[in-house]
Amino acid sequence: MRPTRWRRSTHIVIGVVVLIAVGAVIAVAALVTGGRTTSEAQSPPAPTPAAANPSVVPIGDEAPVPTPNGLTQALAVPLADPNLGALTGRIADADTGAVLWQQGADIPMQPASTNKTLTSSAALLTLDRDARVTTRVVAADQTAQPGLVVLVGGGDPTLSAAPPGQDTWYRDAARISDLADQVRRTGTKVTAVQVDTSFYGGPTMAPGWDPADIDGGDIAPMESVMLDAGRIQPTTVDSGRSLTPALDAGRALATALGVDPAAVRIAPGPASGKELAAVQSAPLIERLNEMMNDSDNVMAEAIAREVAAATQHPVSFAGAVEAVTARLTSANIDMAGATLVDSSGLSVDDRLTATTLDEVVGEAAGPDQPKLRPLLDLLPIAGGSGTLSNRFLDPPSERASAGWLRAKTGSLTGTNALAGVVTDSGGRVLTFAFISNNAGPTGRLAIDALAATLRSCGCGS
Repeated sequence: MRPTRWRRSTHIVIGVVVLIAVGAVIAVAALVTGGRTTSEAQSPPAPTPAAANPSVVPIGDEAPVPTPNGLTQALAVPLADPNLGALTGRIADADTGAVLWQQGADIPMQPASTNKTLTSSAALLTLDRDARVTTRVVAADQTAQPGLVVLVGGGDPTLSAAPPGQDTWYRDAARISDLADQVRRTGTKVTAVQVDTSFYGGPTMAPGWDPADIDGGDIAPMESVMLDAGRIQPTTVDSGRSLTPALDAGRALATALGVDPAAVRIAPGPASGKELAAVQSAPLIERLNEMMNDSDNVMAEAIAREVAAATQHPVSFAGAVEAVTARLTSANIDMAGATLVDSSGLSVDDRLTATTLDEVVGEAAGPDQPKLRPLLDLLPIAGGSGTLSNRFLDPPSERASAGWLRAKTGSLTGTNALAGVVTDSGGRVLTFAFISNNAGPTGRLAIDALAATLRSCGCGS
């Protein structure tokens, strides 16, 4: 089955107030002042300007909690859409964690990219939000091959060969040109380049990945150093991916250093030697934001491996899954029924329950896991950002959700999923997770209509 690829949208939402799931509204007051002309001096004095006091204003505890019966009645119509296929879900109160509605919530389902909420959460719980990944160049044993340098991958897939100042897909990406400049400043006479990919172990493709998705642009073979996450055309939305991202990075470095790129090889083992150059990725929180908003599969797999390395698990698909699962279990998130083979949700073999997804979001919204709170900011905004930028805008019945609903999307052939938060019309913040498998041709529209109902309904009786 082939996943649907998301495009970067040019939608801009103007005048939408985003209500974050911690139960807060950002109230912005604008204070306008200006000089007075001579003629204005003869006019009555202007009224005293209103005092500006921008602040986070919590929703009062008096906001009514939807009742299970009210939710059941409100959801009956959207749940009747046959395009939902097999639908499981759960809705809870963000403040108390009380489960308000559920349907098959403990049945393992194919989650698609909602799996990335687990990867993000494990990273937030394990790593510093300012953590960066380092890519190095070292001088190899000069007695064996004088002038040989090795590009050592540390797990950053965003390294770019774009010239300085030229945009690339990832903000603040490290540059090959910077590495080459540093090497030249050492005075090293470079004759050849190799690439050390030993930081990652195991296979480069996960079970359940379709190799055709490399050409389709959804994924690249996972290697510990990559050029533009494998994108052949780094700033093109529809770019395919490379089969050899690590060699591509080595060839780009060789070209920048004036040596034959065709002679670049993968190093036979871990490289050691004097460090000649080093560059760093953007901070973790910035990479998580790009991962969640663009639903970036390569970034998800790379960040999960960072979690694995930090927790002494194998730096591989299996090790990353073990690390993410163990970290969330230790945070008291119910991982029962989880069967994962990757950390992006691209595999058709992944299974998660709506309970797990809703609990992850619920812990971010609740008081017990403050390190998880940034997850709410990473969720795309309905009608406003990321993979939700062009959703919840049409039909008009769903437009009321724009700006009030935030969720991670998931989409594979026959699968649609949403996990996030929404503020209902009564002012209550709810968490939710819906997973639809074996969906019909308009399954994505059907699951959006289901989620939009939570915003428009007070559901209090």
